[in-house]
Amino acid sequence: MNEVLKNARRIVVKVGSSLVTNEGRGVDAEAIGTWCRQMAALAADGREVIMVSSGAIAEGMKRLGWATRPKELHELQAAAAVGQMGLAQMYETKLREHGMGSAQVLLTHADLADRERYLNARSTLLTLLSHKVVPVINENDTVVTDEIKFGDNDTLGALVANLVEADALVILTDQKGLYSADPRKDPTARFIDVCTAGDPALEQMAGGAGSGVGTGGMITKVIAARRAAGSGASTVIAWGREPDVLVRLTQGESIGSLFMAATAKLTARKQWMADHLQLRGTVVIDDGAVVKLRDEGKSLLPIGMVEVIGDFHRGDVIAVRSLRGEHVARGLANYASGEARLIARKPSSEIGAVLGFTNEPEMIHRDNLVLA
Repeated sequence: MNEVLKNARRIVVKVGSSLVTNEGRGVDAEAIGTWCRQMAALAADGREVIMVSSGAIAEGMKRLGWATRPKELHELQAAAAVGQMGLAQMYETKLREHGMGSAQVLLTHADLADRERYLNARSTLLTLLSHKVVPVINENDTVVTDEIKFGDNDTLGALVANLVEADALVILTDQKGLYSADPRKDPTARFIDVCTAGDPALEQMAGGAGSGVGTGGMITKVIAARRAAGSGASTVIAWGREPDVLVRLTQGESIGSLFMAATAKLTARKQWMADHLQLRGTVVIDDGAVVKLRDEGKSLLPIGMVEVIGDFHRGDVIAVRSLRGEHVARGLANYASGEARLIARKPSSEIGAVLGFTNEPEMIHRDNLVLA
């Protein structure tokens, strides 16, 4: 654990409803202020931090005067709409106190399943980080029901870690971490300080219900750790009220349970790109572009493209071939086939003039490119 978090440069932090709302009493200004102070300290240390925060429904229940969590989906969605206002306002206020900007980002799982929306979300989040702004992400519960049905944003935290290629996911909860059994019932239960994410035995250990405020539980956190490991991010599950927990973790202190990713970040992403995505089209590139991709590790720019084959959309996976028909690479297209034909052989500086807009300066960014 000492090295994993100490070396992490991009970190996704997820906090659950019971922590954010002090067991459903409403947004906990002191707790959020504490996390914001720590995130500012991490930013000052040269790290990038994204916050995935639950709590909108619980805050909405308080504002609406509801003592118990309703069961009707439309009422839960209404509570989320009301509560999100207070949640965003609190993060903005507390981050601003430490000289940090914030941005509210509401996502759905569908946003991350659709390739074009995936690229749009990724570009937005990376742009916010480049401007030293902390994205505060929540599920868009007003229009979808994933969090309401399945758990306290643990899955969303893992998906965001995948999306931005985070080095680590930190899940702050109302428990110290994972035990081999329920310590309240089994006095022989041992604390799991370090393990390998994805080990089937961990899910057996984690069975159990969530709190009365959120709907998660340790099982959703263990599954989230497995998901995050799919892109090479390790996960820590720790008690959210541990003093200076984020700062101490990044200083190398062992706190909570560490779920080590078995695969390195770069290897995991390349494997995902190579094995699980269907090719939708092809771009043919000149010899100079082949050298840039293979020997220099550069992105594919439009000026290097000589032909566009097939019909594809932004976010689709396309093949990259040389003039001699050799398969050079594959990757996620930043432009649809019709747009790619218009900007082929043109410098990136002319994309806006040709198309009337610019998604990215590259046809395929090197982070989304797998060499053959």
